[in-house]
Amino acid sequence: MGDTQDWAAGPGAAQRARSVLATAWSCAVTADGAREEYVGAHTVTEDGGVLLDAPEDGALVTAALCAPRGEPSAVLEFADAAPVPVRDRIRARVWLAGWFTPVAGGPLLFRPTRVVLRRPSGAVLVDLAEFAAARPDPLAAAEARLLTHLAAAHPDAVERLTRLVRPESLHAATRVTPLAVDRHGLTLRVERVRAHGDVRLAFHAPADDVTQLTERMHALLARASAAACPRALQRQRADGDG
Repeated sequence: MGDTQDWAAGPGAAQRARSVLATAWSCAVTADGAREEYVGAHTVTEDGGVLLDAPEDGALVTAALCAPRGEPSAVLEFADAAPVPVRDRIRARVWLAGWFTPVAGGPLLFRPTRVVLRRPSGAVLVDLAEFAAARPDPLAAAEARLLTHLAAAHPDAVERLTRLVRPESLHAATRVTPLAVDRHGLTLRVERVRAHGDVRLAFHAPADDVTQLTERMHALLARASAAACPRALQRQRADGDG
């Protein structure tokens, strides 16, 4: 099921892709016909290159050293998984096609020549110049901690925020969970028995750090407190009490 509410402002494709790379703990590399998984082995350069610490005796290093000009063609794949347990947990994937070259000190440097971002709404080809110039969302590094805390410690706040969601988007909802947060807004996952949809609650202004995010969340909760409780959730509570 797709989005069930008008989508508010959010990070552009280049920034979203850079955020995925910045927070991903692992990546899959396909080169010279072989696919290898690397965990905790990559870092991202300022301009979007990827430094990979591959085993010296591994197939990837061998391919890099033996290929013409030392630059084998390769594809890197990164996945962005929601930090809270939800259905269809992968929120986005990023594929980078390009070239590896050995650099001093042992790692391999990957330079992308093509970047593709796939989200539930579809795939988009990311402009290389925009990708190189983009920076991760300022909340990306803290997102997992923020969302897990909101889901575990403040379920009452999550329920209150549903007052800002259109009633039709909550029809037959069985659970509402915080799915994502960035400087522009909070995304909620509305789950039903056999389907789900995502709704986005926009902040009144972008947040550049966790302190500003706290203020933005308080503003959302204040708006929610002033709104009426959705009838759909009122009925669910009544059915549950019965």
